[in-house]
Order: sequence, then C-alpha cells, then structure tokens
Amino acid sequence: MHCPIASSCQGCAAASRRQFLTTFAGAPLAASAASVRNLTAAEPVRQAPIRLGLTVQPVLIYSLSKRREATSWRPWGGLLSEQDVAQEKERIGGELSQMARQAEFPLQVLPLATATSTEQAAAIAKGGYDVPIMYAAGGPLGALEALAAQRRWNLMFVRHRSGPVYLWYEIAHPRFLRKTVDEYGQANMDVHDVVVDNHAELLWRLRALSGLKNTLGKRIVAVGGPSGWGAGGKLAPDRSRQVFQLDIQTVSYPDLGERIKRARADQALIKRAHGAAEQYLGQRGVRLETDKQFVLNAFVLTEVFRDLLDEARTDAITINHCMGTIMPISETTACLPLSILNDEGYMAFCESDFVVIPSGILLHYISGKPVFLNDPTWPHDGVVTIAHCTAPRKMDGRTAEPVRILTHFESDYGAAPKVEMRKGAAVTNLIPDFNFRHWLGFEGQVVDNPFLHICRSQVDVSVKGDLDKLVSQMRGFHWMTSYGSYLKETGYALRKLGVEFTNVSA
Repeated sequence: MHCPIASSCQGCAAASRRQFLTTFAGAPLAASAASVRNLTAAEPVRQAPIRLGLTVQPVLIYSLSKRREATSWRPWGGLLSEQDVAQEKERIGGELSQMARQAEFPLQVLPLATATSTEQAAAIAKGGYDVPIMYAAGGPLGALEALAAQRRWNLMFVRHRSGPVYLWYEIAHPRFLRKTVDEYGQANMDVHDVVVDNHAELLWRLRALSGLKNTLGKRIVAVGGPSGWGAGGKLAPDRSRQVFQLDIQTVSYPDLGERIKRARADQALIKRAHGAAEQYLGQRGVRLETDKQFVLNAFVLTEVFRDLLDEARTDAITINHCMGTIMPISETTACLPLSILNDEGYMAFCESDFVVIPSGILLHYISGKPVFLNDPTWPHDGVVTIAHCTAPRKMDGRTAEPVRILTHFESDYGAAPKVEMRKGAAVTNLIPDFNFRHWLGFEGQVVDNPFLHICRSQVDVSVKGDLDKLVSQMRGFHWMTSYGSYLKETGYALRKLGVEFTNVSA
C-alpha cells in the first residue's frame, strides 16, 4: 500500500527522519533512562526514542458574493464581508492555538492560508505538510477537491453554532463526498474526516494520524528473524511489510552471541551495566526473587540491545525464540531487558510475532505510552486474564509500578518482571487478526494482579462492552494493551489502511 506521506515517512526517506527526529513525546519517558542507568561521561550517546512530528496546514475556503436584484445572489453561510473574514481568521487562529497546546504529541500548525478559488487551493495543496484542515466556510467545490486531491490524510471542519455558519455544513455530504449521487465519489476522504464545531474532535483524529505516520515504514530490529504466531501467522512478516510498510532488520543469533562475548570482555560496559542493575534493584518497589546474577546478565544484554538499536538507527526491537534460544547465549532471559527498554520509551517486544507487533507500534505512538504484548485467556464473567513476562513498569509513561523480579515462568530461569499494575487503571486492549483485515478492541479496567502458575506479569481486566461479541469474534492470538482509552484513534487510523475495526466497548 502506498504511503500517503511518503516524503516524510520513516523508511521512505532516511534524511526526513533525521530532519523530524524528536525525543519521545512525554519527556518523562525519555528522561526516565537516567533513573535506571547511572549516566556517566564514559557512556556512549545512544539512539533516542523517535517520534516524528505531524504538520498541519489550516485553510479557510470562502467566497464573498455581491447583491443582484431580483435573484438569488448569495449561498448559505455567515461570512458576508471582509470584516467577517478577518474575525473568522482570528477565531480560527485562537482555536488552533488552544488545540496545539492541548496536544500531547508533536504537532506543528502552520499559519492559516486562505483560498477563494480552485487555483489558489491547488497552489496550497503543493505544500510540504501532512494534513490539511479545510475550514469550509464557502467557496467553490473545486477548491475542496483540489486540496483533497493529494494523497494525504484530509480533514474538513464546518461550523454550526461555534461561529458563523458554514455553507459546507449543509452540502459537504451530498455535494462534496457524494458528487450529487448516492454513491461516495471523493478520493482520500470519507464521512469520518468531517468535524462539526468541536476542535477536540479534530485533535483526537490528529493524534490517530500522528500515530499512523510514525508507524508506517517503521524500522524494527528482529533478533533471530521475524515470525508470526501459529499457522495463521506464517505470512505476518510479509503482511506487516505490505500493510504497515515495516522495515524489518534481521540480526542472527550467531551475531548476537558474538556481540555478547564482546560485551562481556568490555570492562567499561560491564561496570556500567552492573551499576545500572544495582540502581534498578535499589529502587523503591523492586523485590528481587531470583538469582542476582541473572539480573546483572540482563543489564549486559540490555546494553547489547541498545547497540543494535544504535546501529539500525531505530528505537524498536523484537526477540524471536525468546523461550529458549537466547537463554544459554545470554545466561539470562530477555524479559527484563525488554521491560527496561519499554520503560525508557523504546518499543521492545518478545516472540517476534508480527501479527501483533504492528498494533504495538501503532498503540505506542497513539497513546504516547509503553505497551504490553500479552497472552489472553478465555473472557468470562466480565473479566479476562492477560499475562506475559515483559511488562513495562511505567505503563502510564511516568510512574514505575511495584515489581517482583522472578524467574521466567516456563523455564524457571533468568529474570522476569511481575509488574503489579495499578488497580482501577483504564486500559485499551487491541486484538489483531492473522489476515490483517479485521481487528477488535475493547476498553477495560485493571481489577487484580493474581499470582497464578502462568507468565509472571498477570492482570485481571474487566471487559467494558459486549462479552459475547468479544468471545465470538476474537481472532489471532496475542493482544496489545496500554493504559488509557484509544479505541477511537485506533479505528480511525486503521480505516486509512483498509483494515476493519470493531469496538466491542462501543
């Protein structure tokens, strides 16, 4: 699938990534590395978490009519004079400034442009921005079509009561989207792209598009190569490349083994890693219940993973065969390193399951928070248990939850975090399908942190919505979870890729 913002998409243009590179939105996440690692002058400069900014071009489209006797001379709409236009420009500017201040993701709003003709709109459409917001007060149909003609994501804003009523509040549906027939005929836009009066409705759509921009073309390191869970997941790496344009970079296990050997011979690295381990174990809320050497080895492995991210110039990594192959090589498990990296604002996934990894990247960028790849169980009595051994502690992006460092359950080996997630926390749960055609999602709430004989980080989550629909329509296997409520944004982003989405909580 063609990227609608190819000029700025990750993986489409490396130079563009460097131009837009920012630290991960939600500075406490990026800064949190200092709370785990003992930063010194000897420590190498590391690849920071990446988040590309979204650039928006607002455009006021209008026309002023002259009186003519004994005939209809003006269309609907409240912009009747140059003074009205000047006041509307000021109104739009104030609303956009307030919206930009509320955005918790990198958002650049360009100065308001105006168009009274198709030609003026076509010239604006040539600009280097990601999303136009068409303030469709009036003006010719051709002006709207010219702005929407580019292969971008497009938004339209119309007024009912928030200011002077807009012409296209009346006719955006029948004339612009449907071209005066029953069938939709406008490329690059649909009914979900039109907003009436409410800039908060614009903001969540922009949050979704920001997440999508950062997901498309994302580069991710796959130690042991990419994979997909079960028979249904065999084509997942290829489908991830096709639908989400993921740039999957394979690192072999022999290569990883050599890197670990070199790391163990690097006394400066060992000192740095062991110091970080001691600092981690000394944090309030951390309980060590496994052999400390597993934790020391885990922090050495974390440094090796950081080297891989540095070399690939990315902030995303996944580990294949993490249930066995990596253990004798690293003399620990990958569980704790992946948890640490997630807390620092990176994306670090176990199992290399590319059925679910795209959902993790998308939800990470939409939410601005770490995400939890997990195994689901059978939803029942309004509750479902989700579990895995790589949960982040900073699920809200800032506050470290209490954690017990145990062995990895299936192997009874290594170091794996049992994160005690905050009871009462609202969570978003995404359920991707094997075929990349239809995802499910539901909102829930953390109700308990049991200690069953299953993966260490285990959470009972209440299900908000239709439990029967959830059970009957579940697809794929692994789920992805974050704190917060982001189902609207997820569904909106997926529609841009042609992937259906069912919100079980709607």
